[in-house]
Amino acid sequence: MIPWIDEQNPIFPPTELALVEPDGLLCAGGNLNIETLVAAYRQGIFPWYSEGQPILWWSPDPRMVLTPEIFHLSRSMKRFVKTTKLRVTSNSAFPEVISACASIARAGQEGTWITDEMQQAYCDLHQKGYAHSVEVWNQSQLVGGLYGIALGKVFFGESMFSLTSNASKLALTGLVSSGLFELIDCQQHTPHLESLGAKLMSRHVFLARVNELVDNSPVSLVISQETSSWMGNRASE
Repeated sequence: MIPWIDEQNPIFPPTELALVEPDGLLCAGGNLNIETLVAAYRQGIFPWYSEGQPILWWSPDPRMVLTPEIFHLSRSMKRFVKTTKLRVTSNSAFPEVISACASIARAGQEGTWITDEMQQAYCDLHQKGYAHSVEVWNQSQLVGGLYGIALGKVFFGESMFSLTSNASKLALTGLVSSGLFELIDCQQHTPHLESLGAKLMSRHVFLARVNELVDNSPVSLVISQETSSWMGNRASE
């Protein structure tokens, strides 16, 4: 059994009480209000559940993370960054990005955890300056992107999508190259993230880093340059 937190006054249990199987399941219930979500992320907790389930809250151990120092681009990706005509922007199409993340088919997964309720909650967070998107454009067509929560120098990544080769990698490259974040939370291991340099970090170390780097102030994320400009130095390394 996991704890059920109050809908009106949700208080999260200590993360060390999270289950080992399924990895990181901590509690259920509560709500998706702005204050609740911000409090959860500050404690290294995030919501993840499917349509028809109660709100489920998670804090996996270990945690997949990315930092600017370990971010890795393959030679072919570096060439792509230097030559692509795709544009990268930020916060210019947040609802469209989260909708695309919800609708894209993913191998081994039926449906989506990004329910209509979740989409509305994160759009509310975006309006308050906590949730951000990075978009990749082919002329006027949105072909890739990602979204997540920014608190202080931590970006808590939620999801990404790609409709053309390398688009989601380009979005992540733009996020890393913004220089705003010392820690990017990727939540769980995937081969895609590992290929970009993401590493597993114990929950204890992850939470210690979050405590060092997080604050309550909304972050101003601005990415508007052409990729060949803002990635010029890194792409030539």
